[in-house]
Amino acid sequence: MEVIVGGTFGYLHKGHKALLAKAFEIGDKVCIGLTTDAYVNKVKPDEKLPTYSERKKELVQFVSGFGKMFEIRPLEDRFGPAPKAAFDAIVVSPETKTNALEINKIREKNGIKPLSIIVVDYILAYDSTPISSSRISVGEIDRDGNRMKLRQSL
Repeated sequence: MEVIVGGTFGYLHKGHKALLAKAFEIGDKVCIGLTTDAYVNKVKPDEKLPTYSERKKELVQFVSGFGKMFEIRPLEDRFGPAPKAAFDAIVVSPETKTNALEINKIREKNGIKPLSIIVVDYILAYDSTPISSSRISVGEIDRDGNRMKLRQSL
């Protein structure tokens, strides 16, 4: 089975790892769409994130451990190759499920078999809200969802 998953993977955290683990659990081959710097700057202009090459390097290190075939493709928009390419399933978070539904509408319109949509629930931080790269980038939580210690001012 060929599976696709995509995202910014800004600071590879517990939630990202759960999403990727599910993709590798169900797929024989996994295509990972990784948002380009240009796309990130367009959709998240105020968020300070690692560069594409830094994010890709961290992704490769993590997913290599699954021992399955994978490829990482630059993602220039919210759909990537999913509307046209020969994938069997897409793994998404609750936040991106609507994108998967739109992808399937496009696929059906073009006479392509719809993707099985696998939704992976959010991984929650210490405060019962989802772990996110934006929360990590501002120092609110760490990559495991733990509260960051407040810095004392001098």
